[in-house]
Amino acid sequence: MKKINLNRFKIFTLVFIFSIVSTSCTGDLNIVPNDDQTLLGEDFFKKETAYKEALAGIYANLALTGVDGAGSSNIQGLDAGTSQFGRVLLYLQTLSADQMIWSYENDPGTREIQRNLWTAQNPIILGMFGRTMVTVAFANNFLRETTTAKLDSRNVSAATRTEIVKYRAEARLLRALSYYYMMDLFGQSNFLTEDDPINAVPEVADRAKLFDYIETELKAIEADLPGPMQNEHGRADKAVAWMILAKIYLNAEVYIGQEKYSETIEYCDKIIGGGYTLATNYLHNFMADNDVNSAKNEIIFPIISDGLYTQNYGPTTVMINGQVGSLEQNGTALGVGAGGWGGALRVRKQFANLFADGSFSNDTRNTIISANRNIDITDISDKDSGYIIEKYSNAKSTGGFGVDQTFVDTDFPLFRLADVYLMYAEAHVRGGTGATIDKARGYINSLRTRANNANAISNAELTLDFILDERARELHWEAHRRQDLIRYNKFTGGSYNWSWKGNGSNGIALPAHMKLYPIPSASLATSPKLKQNTGY
Repeated sequence: MKKINLNRFKIFTLVFIFSIVSTSCTGDLNIVPNDDQTLLGEDFFKKETAYKEALAGIYANLALTGVDGAGSSNIQGLDAGTSQFGRVLLYLQTLSADQMIWSYENDPGTREIQRNLWTAQNPIILGMFGRTMVTVAFANNFLRETTTAKLDSRNVSAATRTEIVKYRAEARLLRALSYYYMMDLFGQSNFLTEDDPINAVPEVADRAKLFDYIETELKAIEADLPGPMQNEHGRADKAVAWMILAKIYLNAEVYIGQEKYSETIEYCDKIIGGGYTLATNYLHNFMADNDVNSAKNEIIFPIISDGLYTQNYGPTTVMINGQVGSLEQNGTALGVGAGGWGGALRVRKQFANLFADGSFSNDTRNTIISANRNIDITDISDKDSGYIIEKYSNAKSTGGFGVDQTFVDTDFPLFRLADVYLMYAEAHVRGGTGATIDKARGYINSLRTRANNANAISNAELTLDFILDERARELHWEAHRRQDLIRYNKFTGGSYNWSWKGNGSNGIALPAHMKLYPIPSASLATSPKLKQNTGY
């Protein structure tokens, strides 16, 4: 059991408030609250502890889908299995690319995502759109309920008001994070803030407007956020804001057609200067105690998972159970049932080949199991073909396992320091100012040293192609790959094909419009100002 989550972030409260906050969700997936009383009324705010509890409800939307068990959903029309935030993010960023294969293609939406055959009716795409807009709605409501006028009317104490300044900044950050993912995945979004009337027909923001809003908003709240590593576990601080800014700057050419690599370096430097350090062991980042082991100083922002109090089919539960091989029955070592989910997940050939060089045989990032297996997956339903990996586990660094053998205790590392090192190096190679080649190379070599890889690189070896491969080796199955391939112009077109890309066993070219996902049909039907993305 993760005591730090229970005692410091108050999981009981989080689940309870999530149940209350969830009543705001309407069936149209615009996720606009009907009125203030429907969501959190005056009775709720009679106690001053309610403000922190309401904030917990916003965070809860990243981890939970409902409060009546792992299979429950608080959004009408969305299934729990296709709307958990971390899971659908993983599917859209990783399953759609060259690292992962899901064996059970009768699971709703998965076949179309991993074969790049998606349409506007795909339930996983709908789940991402809907779940992300729920966070926006929750954040907007929290901000409406914490205005000076509201606090005055409730005679809220000065001490609580001081805390609410920080809470409001966190709510705005979570809203900006949501708009970041909408910008990245869909290229547009319904756009509402706390200043819009309840039940207003939302405007639509394109990438340019979203980019400007995210940048402006995150800079505006920086002073009100706690310093790096100074907030409670699972809550955001300045470094999370800096991370989102670094991400949008690194991808600015994709989003707005402008280079912002110098800004990427600036914000990477801010994060690196925030006191973070690499975990002593690479795999500590992906274990059941990654909130307290050496990874706690590397993970910048996690999606919390707790096998007892936040049971859900989120990304770490899916990956750990899914990693168990059909031949190997290796679940016991991973802290789940011996058979796990019977070979649900495997890796594509192109990813496995990144570790084929003998220099990676002792690299701790290389958890590939290849014995008695063929590297090729010619039939996705054949769970005995293709290599498997053991990156994530429900085991603890000190021995023992998580509290449950299905629902894991392993937090999902949404952002971590290793990614910052890689972004710094890439931004430098792409021409950003403010970095040095020696520092960039040093950051990459520190990752290799931590991974027990003695093959340090030279300045000449620090190329864009090398960095893309190193990002895959370091960050695989962490929901970055689609974004990386798009930035490198390798996701669409035919310059780089991977197994089952475009539904070809050896991969075929994808049309350019697939750099964006379609707007879900259900969302178009209820949002008159949304327009379908080109090509769908």
